[in-house]
Amino acid sequence: MPNLSQNIQNFAHKNGLFENDQKIVVGVSGGADSVCLLLVLLQLSKKYDFSLHIAHVNYALRGKDSDLDQKFVENLAKTHGLEISVLSLKKPASTANLENKLRNQRYAFFEKIRKNLGFGAIAVAHNQDDQAETVLLRIIRGSGLQGMASMKPKNGSVIRPLLATSRKEIIAYLEERNAVFRTDKTNLQPIFTRNKLRLKLIPYLEKNFNPNIKETLAGLADNASWDYDYISAEASKKAKLSVSADGAIRFSAKEIQKLHPALSRQGLRNILGKKHTGLADLESGHLAEIEKIIKSDKNKTQKSRIKGLSITRNGDIVSILFAN
Repeated sequence: MPNLSQNIQNFAHKNGLFENDQKIVVGVSGGADSVCLLLVLLQLSKKYDFSLHIAHVNYALRGKDSDLDQKFVENLAKTHGLEISVLSLKKPASTANLENKLRNQRYAFFEKIRKNLGFGAIAVAHNQDDQAETVLLRIIRGSGLQGMASMKPKNGSVIRPLLATSRKEIIAYLEERNAVFRTDKTNLQPIFTRNKLRLKLIPYLEKNFNPNIKETLAGLADNASWDYDYISAEASKKAKLSVSADGAIRFSAKEIQKLHPALSRQGLRNILGKKHTGLADLESGHLAEIEKIIKSDKNKTQKSRIKGLSITRNGDIVSILFAN
């Protein structure tokens, strides 16, 4: 696909992803998306003079196939004269919350490399199809605006140059160049929720409701992101919330009730997420319990504990502490 690199360059320019002489850690699994990302960055490096360093994680989930993925990426790095860093993990004993655990390990590894090398960015290969799947998954799970905003083109040091590129375009680009990539066969099996979305639900929606459903869902994420950013910024300005010397968040129940619920809720999300990153994606139960106490007209002191939070109201003052 001759114009793919130009399309990606335009998307990157629109979202401020690329700079001249930029030093980028590139996450490469060996799959089609990450190989495409690497080849496009190599192509664009002629214009931008990128410095690239490959990072690969061997999750040890697929036995010999995982080792073959690592060998493939190491050869890819050698072919293009790039340095590579590899993180080799042990096969996990439990699959509970495995996707989140592996994602956290992956990004921690990428960030460690970035800091050690003094690089400015981490490029990952999430594409438009990934975005659509993520949005749909979060809608099904009852997510709010923040969840629907999904992945951003740039989040801190992480950049996603392929986020507006479809998987179909990626495959066409690779085939045109006879580029080799690895295929994770588990992605072709409807055994995980995301795989079921990709293999069953999205094709059904494309056939019966909207042939452009992936573009539509990705557009929804883009619109939600703008709306969320605005509401979050307004909430930070108007919701008078701060952290006291003892680590508690204290505020007037009457004052917070004067705000539109969207602002009061987002204000709480902002301050709680800032104080404790583990609660950055607050569940609705947290906010419902806090709001219940805020709106209460009982005169006696009220206390509640919910999933890591200790909430107290004494008179008009609501205090929130992180429980041990």
